[in-house]
Amino acid sequence: MSGHEANERFVQESTVEPEHIARARAHALELGAAPISPAVGAQAAVISAASRALNIVEVGTGGGVSGLWLLHGSPRATITTIDSEPEHLGAARSAFLDARVPAARARFITGRASDVLPRMNEASYDIVFIDADPEGVIEYVEHGLRLVRAGGTVLIPRVLSHGAADPVRRDPVTTAYRSLIQEVQSSPAVIGALSTTGEGLLQLTTRPSDS
Repeated sequence: MSGHEANERFVQESTVEPEHIARARAHALELGAAPISPAVGAQAAVISAASRALNIVEVGTGGGVSGLWLLHGSPRATITTIDSEPEHLGAARSAFLDARVPAARARFITGRASDVLPRMNEASYDIVFIDADPEGVIEYVEHGLRLVRAGGTVLIPRVLSHGAADPVRRDPVTTAYRSLIQEVQSSPAVIGALSTTGEGLLQLTTRPSDS
């Protein structure tokens, strides 16, 4: 086992997932919803807590795992979560109920993100978490950067799970992720960081216009 693999294993094994999120994970896996890893969830929770997030948008509900991690970091936040699969939204509702998340702090929208995001208010959210179909990631990130307030953060998990680090791969999805990682981190409009933990997490915090 290489040093990198040993580090990765240690991080995964050292991450403690709250019991209510572990239960949501088990249900999500039964549905085939492929939740984010506990290590990535913990990072999202830290960012949510550090941001003192009050308004969160999640693109790709899954079984509610990522939403619960975000609320774990900021329990007072209100989350709007979007998914085209009613079954996944139903699982998330159950998971949020199990976690005793007040109904007023969770809004569930059934639909395609490409239809829903353009109708949402710009510069109104602290965090936009994007875990949806890879083919639409560029479009969703553009919307996410429009929706977050100045100093708000867009989080994109799984950025390394599509082969972006493999220079041989040239398929459209891999190329899109590679371009996203490279371009946004050189943009003067955001501060970007790429975490290699788990499946990868790209973090983009918008700069105030006068900075």
